[in-house]
Amino acid sequence: MANIGFVGLGVMGYPMAGHLQQAGHSVTVYNRTASKSRQWADEFAGTAVATPALAAADQDYVMVCVGNDDDLRSVIAGDEGVLKGARSGLVIVDHTTASADVARELAALASQQGVEFLDAPVSGGQAGAENGQLTIMVGGDDAVFDRVQPIIASYARMSQLMGPIGSGQLTKMVNQICIAGLVQGLSEALNFAQQAGLDGEAVVSVISKGAAQSWQMENRHKTMLASEFEHGFAVDWMRKDLAIVLAEAQRNGAQLPVTALVDQFYADVQAMGGGRWDTSSLIARLKRD
Repeated sequence: MANIGFVGLGVMGYPMAGHLQQAGHSVTVYNRTASKSRQWADEFAGTAVATPALAAADQDYVMVCVGNDDDLRSVIAGDEGVLKGARSGLVIVDHTTASADVARELAALASQQGVEFLDAPVSGGQAGAENGQLTIMVGGDDAVFDRVQPIIASYARMSQLMGPIGSGQLTKMVNQICIAGLVQGLSEALNFAQQAGLDGEAVVSVISKGAAQSWQMENRHKTMLASEFEHGFAVDWMRKDLAIVLAEAQRNGAQLPVTALVDQFYADVQAMGGGRWDTSSLIARLKRD
């Protein structure tokens, strides 16, 4: 069993750290809101500390799951960041959805201290984190990934090394491009079915057995038809992710016309007060009077 620090106890990190503790590892947690750290420590019989540096002290691994590039720089490279408490040989596993550039930047800083770094964003949402069924796409060194894979298996149904540092984040961008287009198509289809006077659930029961099938269709059609949007990844977070995608596309020359359009549709949902609604709420903008 390993000594592990975990930095960031949001809706994803909180249950992920719990899975590690329940798997028999010794887990020390840090969260910006200290009460959340104490709550986690009480619930899972772990240890809470006051800084990321303390969470990294004497650890084998540190998992990080925070909000964005700036948060990531702060908790890893800041005055009280992970690298201030890290010993040589530590492995940082970053589960944040962030840019490929910041992954490369922080990996370079870590290597100066003999610290390994993997960018390892996750997909599967809050439910996947709580159920230990996340998909993890990883960038970094083969040997380091081989060390880490049995550890992250505590909360992953699938993890795969995609290439060098930054490749995990680039793969997550592909994931978000697919989700954006799928959810918009599903929103239009379900709204069309309702406008046509069809039974939406009956429609999905048929078309979900053919080429139109998707995870979004299987798992979100009922709540979308009922205009219930409290079931997962928030629109605000999706727009953050799509901003990263669109910036990367500007650099690499990829054309993303549909993704850019769907990003603006999510901006419409935000303007409707739906920033905390889940991503399936794209259908709501089609139902406006």
